[in-house]
Amino acid sequence: MIGIILKKYQYRIKFFIKIIGKITIMLIFIKQQCEKYHIDWKFIKFLFVGGLNTAFGYGIFALFIFLKLHYSTALFLSTAAGILFNFKTTGTIVFKNNDNRLIFRFFAAYGIIYGINLLGLKLFKIINFNMYGAGFVLLFPMAVVSFILMKKFVFITRT
Repeated sequence: MIGIILKKYQYRIKFFIKIIGKITIMLIFIKQQCEKYHIDWKFIKFLFVGGLNTAFGYGIFALFIFLKLHYSTALFLSTAAGILFNFKTTGTIVFKNNDNRLIFRFFAAYGIIYGINLLGLKLFKIINFNMYGAGFVLLFPMAVVSFILMKKFVFITRT
């Protein structure tokens, strides 16, 4: 039975294995470059996990919209689910920490990130800067602030 299934899907399995191999090679190369240029490997993982978290959050939002929920309800529920998902992925993958008691610090960090981001947008608004551009300009600095808060306040690693 398993042989029949493997034979039926052998090309998909080979393709999947090839993709996993290429991703692994890419990650090894990136890690080597981080070591070479003294870049914190956790920060790179943080950015990759951020992409995963964004896809998850948007996917949940789109699912709720598809299910005909009001956009404000869809946004609230997807944000809540996204924060919980983000807490687990960031904690586990980036900082190797599974302590669920840190969720309150995680929410506090998100409150700080929100406030700083809001202040940045307000400053751009004062100088009549386009809000789409302002949001884009703030993406990387906010990722850095977020990483620092996660590393130094939420998932504290003692070395």
